[in-house]
Amino acid sequence: MTYQILVAVDDSPQAMAAVEHAITHYPDGDITLLSVIEYTEKKTSLKRGGRGRDEGWYAAEREAAEDLLDEAADLAADHDVEVSTAIEDGSPSTAILEFVDDHDIDIIVMGFRKRSPTGKALFGSTAQDVLLSTDCPVVTVPKDS
Repeated sequence: MTYQILVAVDDSPQAMAAVEHAITHYPDGDITLLSVIEYTEKKTSLKRGGRGRDEGWYAAEREAAEDLLDEAADLAADHDVEVSTAIEDGSPSTAILEFVDDHDIDIIVMGFRKRSPTGKALFGSTAQDVLLSTDCPVVTVPKDS
């Protein structure tokens, strides 16, 4: 059985650690790298270019997401692992959960941050939302893994 692996990718070091984890631990899986463009009404107002327009905020965010996914795909290629990429719009946790359901994902891999000064690992809101809202196994990867 080939596992369907989803790796949530943003511009954090933890996300790149998650990519590294997925390509080294699941090299034979069907790995999809997903970046989510988070938007709000304020960010997508017509004064800022609006969502779906060729110029403005959304176009810049989409280009940044494409660059990020290219970087992550290059990392996979350096390990001779093929990956596919996807970009979704909306709330990151909602978009991840919908992608999992729509694509029959078997395992989610995502980064998380340690937030307290005593070193207790607390999940960021996206990782926590995903972890608590899915029946799919979730592998969380710290930056220094």
